[in-house]
Amino acid sequence: MSIYRIQPVTLGGAQTYPIAGRQSKVNVREFARAAGKNPSLKKWLDRLPAILAGNDLRDVLAAVHRAKARKRAVVWGIGGHVIKVGLGPLLIELMRAGFVSGIAMNGAALVHDFEIALAGETSEDVDASLGEGRFGMAQETGWGINEIAKLAQRIRIGYGEAAGQYLHSGILAAKHLDRSVLAAAYKLRIPVTVHVAIGTDIPHMHPAADGAALGAASFMDFRLFCALVEGMDGGGVFLNWGSAVILPEVFLKAVSVARNAGMRLHPITTANFDFIQHYRPLQNVVKRPTAGTGRKTGEISKGFAITGHHELLLPLVAAALGSGWPTRARRAKS
Repeated sequence: MSIYRIQPVTLGGAQTYPIAGRQSKVNVREFARAAGKNPSLKKWLDRLPAILAGNDLRDVLAAVHRAKARKRAVVWGIGGHVIKVGLGPLLIELMRAGFVSGIAMNGAALVHDFEIALAGETSEDVDASLGEGRFGMAQETGWGINEIAKLAQRIRIGYGEAAGQYLHSGILAAKHLDRSVLAAAYKLRIPVTVHVAIGTDIPHMHPAADGAALGAASFMDFRLFCALVEGMDGGGVFLNWGSAVILPEVFLKAVSVARNAGMRLHPITTANFDFIQHYRPLQNVVKRPTAGTGRKTGEISKGFAITGHHELLLPLVAAALGSGWPTRARRAKS
């Protein structure tokens, strides 16, 4: 016999109802389906579950296709990890296919892409070099990237455009331009903006660093990025890949600049792709820019958070876009 003063409730009087009368969130019609042997990419993608992230991926990519068709901006934000895990060639193909209107980078992405263009390798072992004070002290990286900032200030262009021009100039023997996002974008005349916080990137530790040049180059790119974001009005897309702080903050400010200038900036689609969903991307990319838009017109802006490793997700996204997935019917419905 229990020593407690209270007794378990009896459930004999609980009210029940038939399951047929209940609205359920999941139905077998939405389940994943086996794609069979040697399926095409489209067939495999079509058989993803039409539930949660499966539908989110469909909706995001449908929005990219619609933006491309309507000539609205599709802007990609990329952190350094995206470049250093080898995804540059896929971004280059997406640029050539018309799925990229502009790219915003943080300073780490600039460093990694520059080193790849120059030497075909990047991402030093921090633990092995920090103790001896050697971390971040690669001569060519520090000198070259700071020269790019000075070039940008001198001829009054942005940091990203100056980087592309510099890599093509022949000043340094860049042996792997075919793998460089900066070099490819410059050749294709696709704007790249670079957004630095002084002190966060290894070139800032070098004797060649010039704070005024870094500030002028990055500020020019902020203004250029605001113009890219304005181009999203009426169906554009912003995809943030792997920047947890810098680019989400810059994007939110650019949204405010655009709307302050009288742009509606809706409907738009935003998405944050990362292996951890951080606070700022969720607020500044997914939620705040899409909140409260279209109430009068019926047009709806949407934000998505899709979680996974870049080295798996971005190849999937690139292949899906290149194959035309999802279908036109899905694009129109989304």
